[in-house]
Amino acid sequence: MRELAVEAAELAGCREVSVSYGRGRSQVTALAGVEMSIAEAEAIALWGPSGSGKTTLLNVFGGLVVPSAGSVLWRGEPLSSLDVAARGRARAAGIAYVFQGSNLLPTFTVYENVAFAAWVAGRAGESIRHEPAELLELVGLGAKLDSLPSELSGGEGQRVAIARALAQKPDLLLCDEPTGHLDSDTAGRVLDLIEALRERFGFALAIATHDREVASRCPRLIRLADGRIVPGAPS
Repeated sequence: MRELAVEAAELAGCREVSVSYGRGRSQVTALAGVEMSIAEAEAIALWGPSGSGKTTLLNVFGGLVVPSAGSVLWRGEPLSSLDVAARGRARAAGIAYVFQGSNLLPTFTVYENVAFAAWVAGRAGESIRHEPAELLELVGLGAKLDSLPSELSGGEGQRVAIARALAQKPDLLLCDEPTGHLDSDTAGRVLDLIEALRERFGFALAIATHDREVASRCPRLIRLADGRIVPGAPS
C-alpha cells in the first residue's frame, strides 16, 4: 500500500534518462542515466555548477528536450515519446516556466503578456478577462498593467514572468536560475514570492540553480555533477 501511495503522488518522472548532443568525438553527454521523480505539490532544487546538467534536466521534465535514452513521464503518461505538437499540448495543460531573464514580449504591455500566456494555454474567453489583473495584483504590480517591459526593473520583470506562468494554471512550475540576474535583496523577494504563491496555489516547483542560498530554500535537493545525480548538499 505504501508503494502505491508514492506512485500515485508522482507528478513527473525520469527513468534512466540520458541526453547527448553531437556525434563521434564531438559528442557531449549532458545527462547520464538520471532517475528521479517530482511529487505533486513538492518543491525541489536542482543544484550544481554550470555544465552539470541541471538546465537540461529541467528541460527534459518540461518536454523541451527529448532524451537520447530512457523515458519521461508526465502524470503517468510517456511524455518523451510524444511528437512536438503533443508535447506542446501537455506543457500547456500543466507545465509553466520562469527563466533567468523574464523573456517578456517587448511590444506587449504587462497585462497583455500575462493575458497572452492564458490564451496560449487554451484559456481564452470571458473567464480570463479579469484574471491577469488579479495575478499582477498578487505579485505587487497592479499599478503597472499598462507598462511596457522596457519600463520595468529586473525584479518587476521577473514578477511579471511569475504572473504569466501562473496564468497557465500549472501543476508544475519550472524555474531556471530565476534570480540569476538580480541583486541579492531583489532575488530574496522574488524567491519569497514564489514560495508564497506555491503555498497558495499548490503547484509543484523545481528550481535549477548554482546558488547555495537558493537551493537551501527547497525541502528537497538534487545535486548534479557531470550529468549525474550525486550525493551531497550545499554547505
